[in-house]
Amino acid sequence: MAFRYSFQQSLIRLHHNNAHFLRSLATNTTKSSTTQNQGQTGSQQTSSTSSSNKTKSIKGLGRDVVFIDGVRTPFLQSFTSYKDLMGYHLARHALLGLVKRTNIDKSLPEYCIMGTVIQEVKTSNIAREALLSAGFPDKIPAHTVTMACISSNAAIASAANNIATGQNDAVIAGGVDFMSDVPIRYPRSMRKLLLNLNRTKSTPQRLGLITKMLSLKNFVPEAPAIAEFSTGEIMGQSADRLAAAFDVSRQEQDEYAQRSHKLAQEATEKGYLDDIVPMHIPGAADVVSRDNGIRISTLEQMSKLKPAFIKPHGTITAASSSFITDGASASLITSVDIRIPLSRLTTSAAPEKRNLCQLIYSFFEMF
Repeated sequence: MAFRYSFQQSLIRLHHNNAHFLRSLATNTTKSSTTQNQGQTGSQQTSSTSSSNKTKSIKGLGRDVVFIDGVRTPFLQSFTSYKDLMGYHLARHALLGLVKRTNIDKSLPEYCIMGTVIQEVKTSNIAREALLSAGFPDKIPAHTVTMACISSNAAIASAANNIATGQNDAVIAGGVDFMSDVPIRYPRSMRKLLLNLNRTKSTPQRLGLITKMLSLKNFVPEAPAIAEFSTGEIMGQSADRLAAAFDVSRQEQDEYAQRSHKLAQEATEKGYLDDIVPMHIPGAADVVSRDNGIRISTLEQMSKLKPAFIKPHGTITAASSSFITDGASASLITSVDIRIPLSRLTTSAAPEKRNLCQLIYSFFEMF
């Protein structure tokens, strides 16, 4: 959406303005310190102390955070090639890809945080399960966060915070979602009967509960809701409201969506998406190496689609929405103090090319 692009550009401008302000602050502080200390005995020592204090004030809460590198599986439409796997399989593959790409020892990370929207019951802390299945030491703690579509961003922000405040020196952060197999449960009436069945002690009591279970209403499945519990609103409805509030027209959204798919297709064909770690699916002949949700449509075709969320007056359609996705990602985030020899990193993992986490952290600091 055009709004999303505008929002991202605003963040970048804000980051640049903040950087300019900090540079000005540093310059002014240096000038002031130099003026005050001229002609005084021990000026070199005083200047050194002033510089140290100045650095602490400029950096805010703590140390600088470095985004070393990140990888991901191909993002596939749900119910396609990944459909017979589990979510932690994808997360494990991303973790192993990160190790291969950065060439780090598996004992280096001190923590792992992953985001997910819908948690699978058997692997509710999917960050921990993926970490162990990828062969990382079991002494490394891990936790999973959920914050709707921003879950992975929240994981990265939490990792940056851990490093900036000195809790950790190296953290793996990422996310995974697996919409091909979401938990579907019995209705509450059936769940209550099943739980009571485990507590009964006599055969007549068990038979009585089993008889109650035979009601058809107890077998109507409950799928997990993607709507917010407190408002009942789903992300598409929120996006429709925002598009109306910021006066983003249907045509602007269609044009931006078309541009997005075209650029994704171009990036795929030219090999720009080098963060993708190809994945072999057990039993499949071919290796999955590219996203399968890219669709190039004409504006005329897109204009014929009906609103997908707020009907009939909404402006967001299937063409301007993301597809339901299976995929996982993982990134390595460290402090500037940690010693990782550049010779051990691949070219794309050089820290000078990946110093993005400071912007992410600065953004989350504001809220």
